[in-house]
Formats: sequence, structure tokens, C-alpha cells
Amino acid sequence: MRRHDLVVIGSGSGNMVVSDEFADLDVAIVEATEFGGTCLNRGCIPTKMFAYSAEVADTVRDSAVYDVGAQLDGIAWPGLRDRVFGRLDPLAAEGRKGREDDDGVTVYAGAARFTGPRTLVVDLHAGGSTEIGAERVVIAAGARPVVPPPVQRSGLPFHTSDTIMRVDALPRRLAVLGGGYIAAELAHVFHSAGAEIVMIDLADELLGPQDESISAAFTEIARERYELYLGREITAVDGEPGALRLRLDDDTGVEVDTLLVAVGRTPNGDSLDLDAAGIETHDDGRVAVDAFGRTSADGVWALGDVCSPVQLKHVANREAEVVAHNLLHPDDLRENDHAVVPAAVFTSPQIGTVGRTEAQCRDEGLDYEVGRVAFADVAYGWAMEDETGFCKVLTERGTGRILGAHILGPEAPTLIQPLALAMTFDIDAAALSGRPYWIHPALTEVVDNALRQVLRR
Repeated sequence: MRRHDLVVIGSGSGNMVVSDEFADLDVAIVEATEFGGTCLNRGCIPTKMFAYSAEVADTVRDSAVYDVGAQLDGIAWPGLRDRVFGRLDPLAAEGRKGREDDDGVTVYAGAARFTGPRTLVVDLHAGGSTEIGAERVVIAAGARPVVPPPVQRSGLPFHTSDTIMRVDALPRRLAVLGGGYIAAELAHVFHSAGAEIVMIDLADELLGPQDESISAAFTEIARERYELYLGREITAVDGEPGALRLRLDDDTGVEVDTLLVAVGRTPNGDSLDLDAAGIETHDDGRVAVDAFGRTSADGVWALGDVCSPVQLKHVANREAEVVAHNLLHPDDLRENDHAVVPAAVFTSPQIGTVGRTEAQCRDEGLDYEVGRVAFADVAYGWAMEDETGFCKVLTERGTGRILGAHILGPEAPTLIQPLALAMTFDIDAAALSGRPYWIHPALTEVVDNALRQVLRR
């Protein structure tokens, strides 16, 4: 058995753990799929590159609104795909090569599973297997798409977010199973590229975990663009490749040529034989960790989607920083803090969110106030001719403490950041609105005006 000082399972945010400060250690990185993890290869980065092209196409298509004469000839799908992955695939390859060329790092291309405390066997892609052990192990194995049983049983082809962006040709009629952020983003991309979109979701509204104002508004916008089947569950898939028939629980039949499954993601811990190492998990399959990133097994740490309650890349990156510090400084441990985590959905319109939703405020019995201002009520919103966007701020009555904020509209992921900063540093609504200057007539005025609205009450 080959022994290392440190083994990291996963090369996404897990790769960030291994900095120059670990140069004097014998480190191993085990990767079951592409080097660089989900974000680089099939998640955050490629989806946003596709989404930006979709945004450009939408701008051209709607240019007459701004008295601009332009005509959209369409998105050249193979060219877009090749431009995106022609940039990202070399980055993944370079990342792997960089680690392989590092004398202090051994890269194992294969799937790892525990055989005992801090001991693993790696089933190598090249064939065979090898046993390794370590003084310390970091689990950063990520998550994977969930596929419902009716789709699995059908034996017919389908896509997930892992595969849909690499298709050779644009689907004519694409069914998107799911109503969360991945479903919303990819529906936007393929609709803007020219595909007919059918969305099917068990919930009555799209983006259900979002604030009720966001989910309601987005659902109505989507209803104008897509064919929606909400409150419906898929029970069977039949037909043949390229001509699929989806059967729903109300006996509706939906015919499409391509199916995208985007109903959620599940942690990859179930493939690691965690019990053999004495590593506990939550009921939902997440590896259980304490505030410092330690699992129940001595010397084993975890980070990212395999354990985090918030499956977001910026959260995984922060957890990687915390775990790296704690590995190097066991007498000066840092804690992960998930109290204020901003998030975004890069669909159309874009969405930015941080903190509590209004429903959560009610459930917690909080005494709160709501400030809501439309993009159409600020000068830059006029310039954009925006009719649907808004900023909603929730504050604690009396103290002005910001409890949450939710933005629907152009640049929402950027606009939400001042509110995230305020919540992180305990800046109340009066101070956030009254102390800094807010540029006129920048779009940030929609945030300032929402704050001012609650302050006037």
C-alpha cells in the first residue's frame, strides 16, 4: 500500500486545498471524472458562457424596443459549443498536467472508496486498482444529477446538465424536467438558441425555494415563453430516440425529441463506502461535518457539495480555504460560516438573492417590513425599458436589520452584493442607504430606493 501525508478525493474545490504551503508533504489527488470538477467542466462556468450568448441573442432579437434596427440570424450552436469547451477543456487538461508534473503530488485517475480508517482503494480508469493510505484525507467528491426512476427504467436516451451542453445539434423541442435553478438556466439557453421548451415540475411554481415574489413573477414570465406543466409528475417515458413521449400523472402525453433531467443533485458520498471509515452522514446523504470541516472519523475532513448544506461553488471554495488552513494550523482552527450566502440564477430575467425569504420570516415569527421597488421606477430601468424587474428588501421592524433581499432583473447577481455585504457586516438599512453615495442614475438606485421605502415606514 502506498502511503501519503494527505489524500484529497476530488479535484474541483478540493484541488484548491493543495497550495504551496503543502509543498513539503506527499500529497495525492484522486479524481473520478474530469479534472477541475463540476464547475469548470459541466457547471457554473460553461453554463454562464452559454447564458451570456443567450443574453446577447435576446438583446438583438428585442432591439426594436430600443429603436435599433437589428436582425437575429440565430445562434450557431456547434460554434458556441466549440468556443466554450475549446476554452475550458484545455484548462482542465492543464490543471491535471500541472499536478502530475508536481513532484510532491500524485494524481490517481479513478474512483476511490474507503476500505478502513484513512485507507482507500482506487479503481483506476487505466485498469486495475491500487490501495493507498494517508495521515489525513479530504473528501471533496462533489455531487451528481438525480435521475427519477421512470426515466431510468425507460432505457431511452436523456440528458442531464453533465451532457446537454455538448450535444452536436440544437434540439427542436426540448423537455426540461425540473423547476430549479439548473432547469431555469438551461431552459433559457436553449430557448434563446431557438428550441421549443417544455418545462415539467412537481411544484406549482418554478424556482420554488426562492422568495415567493420571485417564484411567482418568474413563473408568469416563463409561462409566456414555454409550455409549462406544473404540479405534474412524470410517470413513464416511451417512444424512440429522437421521438420521445413523456407520460404525466394526469395521463397527459408530451412529445419531444430531447429530454433534459434537472430535478436536483445528490452528494457523491454514497459511492465512497464511508461506513468502512466510520464516517457519518445526514439523512440526505451529505457527509456530516462540524464547523471546522471535520467528519466523525479522525483525520478525515470534507468540503463542498458532498457535505455542504449549500451546493454553490463560492461556498465550496470558502470551505476549501477553511479546511486548508485547519490542516496546516490545527491549533488555530477556523470555522465555516454559512449565515449569509448570496446566490444567483443566470436565467432571463436574472435573479440575485441573500438571506431569508418572506415565508421564512413568517415561519420564524419575525416582525418585518418589506420594501419593494420596480426597475421601471428608476431612471436606468427606463433606459432598459424593463417592465418586470424589482428589488425586494426585508428588514426587521424597529432595528432596520436586513433580514433578506431578492432581486429579479438585469444584473441581479451584481446588484445583490451590497446587500450581502451589509448583512455580513451588520450594517442596517439606514446606514446602508444613508452613509454611502449611490450613483445616479445607475441601476443600483433600485436597491437604495427599496431600502428607503422601508425606512419611511
